[in-house]
Amino acid sequence: MALWGGRFEGGVDAFTQEFGASLEEDKVLAHQDIAGSKAHAKMLGQQGVISQEDAQAIREGLDEIDARITAGTFVWDVNDEDVHMAVEGELTRAIGTAGARLHTGRSRNDQVATDIRLWAKDQCEKLMNQNLALRQVLIQKAEDHFDVVMPGYTHLQHAQPVLFSHHMLAYYWMFTRDYARLKYAYMAADVNPLGSAALAGTTYPLDRFATTQELGFKAPSHNSLDAVSDRDYLLDLEYACSVSMMHLSRLCEELILWSSTEFGFITMSDSFSTGSSIMPQKKNPDFAELIRGKVGRVYGDLTQLLVTMKGLPLAYNKDLQECKVGAIDAAKTLYDCMYCMEGMIATMSLHEDVMLAQSAAGFTAATDVADYLAKRGIPFRVAHEVVGNTVLYCEKAGKGLEDLSLEELKRAAAEVSQEAADLYEADIASALDPSSIARARNTYGGTGHDAVAQQLQEAKDALAKDAGSVSSGRIGEC
Repeated sequence: MALWGGRFEGGVDAFTQEFGASLEEDKVLAHQDIAGSKAHAKMLGQQGVISQEDAQAIREGLDEIDARITAGTFVWDVNDEDVHMAVEGELTRAIGTAGARLHTGRSRNDQVATDIRLWAKDQCEKLMNQNLALRQVLIQKAEDHFDVVMPGYTHLQHAQPVLFSHHMLAYYWMFTRDYARLKYAYMAADVNPLGSAALAGTTYPLDRFATTQELGFKAPSHNSLDAVSDRDYLLDLEYACSVSMMHLSRLCEELILWSSTEFGFITMSDSFSTGSSIMPQKKNPDFAELIRGKVGRVYGDLTQLLVTMKGLPLAYNKDLQECKVGAIDAAKTLYDCMYCMEGMIATMSLHEDVMLAQSAAGFTAATDVADYLAKRGIPFRVAHEVVGNTVLYCEKAGKGLEDLSLEELKRAAAEVSQEAADLYEADIASALDPSSIARARNTYGGTGHDAVAQQLQEAKDALAKDAGSVSSGRIGEC
């Protein structure tokens, strides 16, 4: 008979028992479930709700079960409905009547809410640490190839030369924001629902602040109805995972393009590539493609929970049993993808000469030529037209801006503005050099050498600050 079966005369239908069970999904919460039960038993003993002897027996019994689960020797009974019933049932079999007293003043509603919050905090911390590792490798790659010049793009068209280090740091700051979202999800989960019971609290003299301290929560929940039905923190976690997966996908898309023959900017290491079953020459960026492909499932996890939550009245409803699978999947998927990305970035090889050559292609110097004229008094809109006409001349002649002689530049400019044509001098060559173009943009946050050097130091400082908050256990501090 189920532990809740006293009110029922008939046996439970085998199909509905299996349909309503969640043991396979709940197993991942076993250690958190045991931690919550130990804290609850300790508090019950301190409050005189159960004897200290029973409280001690419960805690020792739970420790033994926890050790067996860790060792992989615990036998899960397929007839148990969930992890709570599995652990409590085994505890009662092992220590007798004392085990049956564990559930005093507690419901599975506040029990599972406590388990999931503890699990969510653990997952956030794990994800934050992997986020730090990924950000570190991006910093290292930027530092190792600091002055490499590559084309920057808009609309996937050559736009202006940028430093490769600047490009890597763009992703660094995306993942820094992802860290902040994971930190917020951790803080949202850092509330103790234990003691809320089914929905209304309990008549037993529970000390909710004692279990809060014992379990490492920041504070107990304010409202018992909200406590047992709240899954906002899982939405926060899944949203954080979704945004981070989106950033990973964007980076994967670029790595895939850069490793193609058409770009030729990078070569992925053998460890993060696969071959073809029929084409022996192929080296495919399969793992970047897999990360890109896994984004949809994490989006699906978030959408599933949003849809599940949208129509639920207070307080607990069985629908909430479906909240765990998506969160577990999203957290594991993000962790695995960040780990894979860390390896791909660390081991990929750059073809710096190809990057530099391409940074001059596609008229990437056009803006700087317009700026050259504007700084000498030509209105920028006129300078823009002058250079646009010059690009048109180049396209017809099959040349790049860097291929034009000073006389050709003047002649093309004169078709729009003789004043502009007269301003061209020999120093225009500096406006056509990709390295000079990139180095010149030293506004704060720009791609110039000095600006990126400052940005790199700020990135290191931000990483050190975030790493310090995790290692010191100060995640919840704003």
